[in-house]
Amino acid sequence: MSAVDAVTSVDVLVVGAGVTGVHQLYRAREAGFSTLALEAGGGVGGVWFWNRYPGARLDSESYTYGYLFSRELFDGWEWTERFAGQAENERYFNYVVDALDLRRLIRFGARVISAVFEEESGTWLVSASDGSVVRARFVVAATGVLSVPAFPAVPGREDFRGVSHHTGLWPDEPVDFTGKRVAVIGTGSSGVQIIPVIADEVASLTVYQRTPNWCTPLANEPISAEQYEQLKADFEQMREILNASDSGFLHQRDTRKAFEDTEEQRWARYEKMWTSPGFSKVISNYADTMTDSAANEDWCRFMAEKIRGIVTDPATAEKLIPRDHGWAAKRPPFTTDYFEAYNNPRVSLVDITATPILRVTETGIETADGLEEFDIIVWASGFDFGTGALTRMGVRGRGGLALEEYWAGGPRTFAGTMCRQFPNFFFPGGPHGAAGNNPRYAEDQVDFVADAIEFMRERGSTVMEVPADLEQKWNQMIEELAVHSSFGEASYFYGTNIAGKPRSFLLNPGGRPKLREAMREVLDSKYARFLS
Repeated sequence: MSAVDAVTSVDVLVVGAGVTGVHQLYRAREAGFSTLALEAGGGVGGVWFWNRYPGARLDSESYTYGYLFSRELFDGWEWTERFAGQAENERYFNYVVDALDLRRLIRFGARVISAVFEEESGTWLVSASDGSVVRARFVVAATGVLSVPAFPAVPGREDFRGVSHHTGLWPDEPVDFTGKRVAVIGTGSSGVQIIPVIADEVASLTVYQRTPNWCTPLANEPISAEQYEQLKADFEQMREILNASDSGFLHQRDTRKAFEDTEEQRWARYEKMWTSPGFSKVISNYADTMTDSAANEDWCRFMAEKIRGIVTDPATAEKLIPRDHGWAAKRPPFTTDYFEAYNNPRVSLVDITATPILRVTETGIETADGLEEFDIIVWASGFDFGTGALTRMGVRGRGGLALEEYWAGGPRTFAGTMCRQFPNFFFPGGPHGAAGNNPRYAEDQVDFVADAIEFMRERGSTVMEVPADLEQKWNQMIEELAVHSSFGEASYFYGTNIAGKPRSFLLNPGGRPKLREAMREVLDSKYARFLS
């Protein structure tokens, strides 16, 4: 077979079979395009395929996270918990691809290593790690914002002879923690989930913390049969609320400001917030908690007292209270029995700002206080957020321009979906998309991409590229509104967890309203300015 014969040609190539990629694949197939998806993993689900660590769980309500474009899909699946765990989430995505007959359109174990735009034909030539070569009119890189695990620059990491795993690259087979000496490095969203789950199994658990986070209870619970019947009855209303929501949640905003109440009233309100589910603590708290520093500090003062009341060792409790940021200046993790885990005599906490890790050895971790030996090291050290996967795909646009070069100073996008110099290349769910319940804002982008390529087919056009002024306008909005965001520069939303990464805001601080406004502007012009 010749190299030419080995090339698969499709209209639409989707990269990634996570929540966004599966939806985009479905839209392309339903529109009558020839389509294919390349997926690096061995199954569907994206983050829910890779993140198999104990305790991995949604912090968006399950029924608001799944697909809502099909009533039939919704009725055919019943979530068992308000915040479903990894295994259930993975089963859900397998249910979806089989119910929609999409599996035959996905090649697994095919990580994209090169994607080159050929100007003469107006097509992309894409190569994958399994030897696949695909020529596509359109490439949709649904690679996700949390898909490239990051490791801290610690000498000797590869020298460790015990078991070592990153939470974002967890093995298929369960890891046996029973009676083992375990280190967990990192107390972000994955670290605080895994720590309480394994604490009772281990011989010892040493947690290495760089900076503490404002962790609050997830408030998970089973969904009863009666509750699910009500969810089904309310489906259309729920979908309408979620589609209109700026953040993609059902939680309702309050109009009352913090200091309109007495301290006694505020503390009673905070107590309800503390036990409320997930992101309600962000959305349904006092209206000015995210905008008024005094109100934010008041809520933080309450949470600090909660931590001191739960953790019995005062010195440990103080280490677990953030000093460098207020509430939601970083993505707030939601947990189950996290602070309680430190009352377990098997669990100890190391503040690596005071006692730095010097190196990993063959047998353990050496800090300024000496060497501690371990059987297992868990790297809960996060991800190269937003741009990580996209800049590692070998994407080359007009004139061979590398995407990583074009984004050397930070991502430049339009609506977090496309960028200049890279025609017919889309990345829904990527940098500058929005913030909130990811599937809800990503579906806005999926619909935008699908509508765009359908319009091009109707017009007989071959190339779509964002105009320079619209890209500039979008990025100017990002810069102007980023300073008003609650997220500070210590957050990974600025890329500060990756050495050498340019410091730029990787979210859309205008949220879904700005996203939809930009898309409407394009739709009103019927995409004409994008076509050549």
